[in-house]
Amino acid sequence: MAEDPGPHAFRPVPKTGVIYVTSEANKLGFSTQDPDWCNLGQGQPETADLDGAPARVRAIEIHVDDQEYAPVGGLRELREAIADLYNTLYRKGRGSRYTADNVCVSGGGRAALTRAAASLGQINLGHFIPDYTAYEELLDIFKAFTSIPILLDGERGYSFTADDLRREVLGRGLSAVLLSNPCNPTGKLVEGEDLERWVSAARDLDCTLLLDEFYSHYIYRVRPGQLPVESAARYVRDVEEDPVVIFDGFTKNWRYPGWRITWAVGPRRVIEGFASAGSFLDGGGSKPLQRAAVPLLGEAHVVQETLAIHAAFRDKRDRMLSRLERIGVRFDRVPDGTFYCWGNVSNLPAPLSEGMGFFRAALEKKVICVPGEFFDVNPGKRRSGRPSRFKSYVRFSFGPHKDTLEKAMNHLDDLVNGR
Repeated sequence: MAEDPGPHAFRPVPKTGVIYVTSEANKLGFSTQDPDWCNLGQGQPETADLDGAPARVRAIEIHVDDQEYAPVGGLRELREAIADLYNTLYRKGRGSRYTADNVCVSGGGRAALTRAAASLGQINLGHFIPDYTAYEELLDIFKAFTSIPILLDGERGYSFTADDLRREVLGRGLSAVLLSNPCNPTGKLVEGEDLERWVSAARDLDCTLLLDEFYSHYIYRVRPGQLPVESAARYVRDVEEDPVVIFDGFTKNWRYPGWRITWAVGPRRVIEGFASAGSFLDGGGSKPLQRAAVPLLGEAHVVQETLAIHAAFRDKRDRMLSRLERIGVRFDRVPDGTFYCWGNVSNLPAPLSEGMGFFRAALEKKVICVPGEFFDVNPGKRRSGRPSRFKSYVRFSFGPHKDTLEKAMNHLDDLVNGR
């Protein structure tokens, strides 16, 4: 029997990749409390203690006035702390510096991106393929702008130069480009001089870069003596004039996804628009958690946490890559950042040679992963009726604890080898 579509006033709302695979696993008895399950589909890092990391927050004090609403744009002391951190990490010696007025706090990454999407005018907005699954519905639901896909080539390691950017902006009439950097799912990072040239191109062509930097502290290519972080904020010339908007938050880089504290950083006139959008979209985030977040933005805390992340997650990345390559999964590039491995399974025996087939079979081994087709960002399903370019890909998360990863690799080894 076909599923009841419900009242005709409502449309079917598609699930993002992570929600879909989790829902399918739930049908087979998946529980986060069941130690037999290994969730390589998760979009969050492990949140327990890491060697060398600051102590985790176990409790917070709630002030009397914290029972009230927070300002839609976030507590001023939190916004000041975020601005100070960006200035400390990326803008030492620069005359133009961020202030609290350049920061808008939201209750989660999707809320921050939704505020941005609601603030865009009637423009062409470029987005990359593959990229973060939640972009698909986000780019479809707001009708003021037109989303323009830009396909990246795995044979080129998903590279995209500043010259490529200039060509796309001029050829397609783009007024903004949305991307995750480093990229979820491929792990490709635009950094250093390349990122500086991107910012320069955006400045010259008046094309706004909307940069999702939620994985910007998960960087594995690092010059000696440099903190393993990267941000376009390092290359902005004038914080009020350069068309660069950055999104980040506690979700990944501080390993507090449940706090739902995120932010956008950019020119103040843009940030004012985001706060206005938040007033009718979501109403703002948690006031007690925003206050508790302020001390975690100090430089010493951030440096300690970032170095611990780098050591733990680089080791997990290397272990996962080695085990997956051993069973026949191929990689277009070793991930420069994030905590995902983007693998091509086409050399495996059917049905494991396609992402959806691999996902279904892995569920029987109590391993969750995400088929690559979910990252073929297709707003409005305008390219429906043709196979996904990424039907032979799977995203594997090394967000979980290393013991869970080891168990999952053993299960996948058994799967591929028929045990």
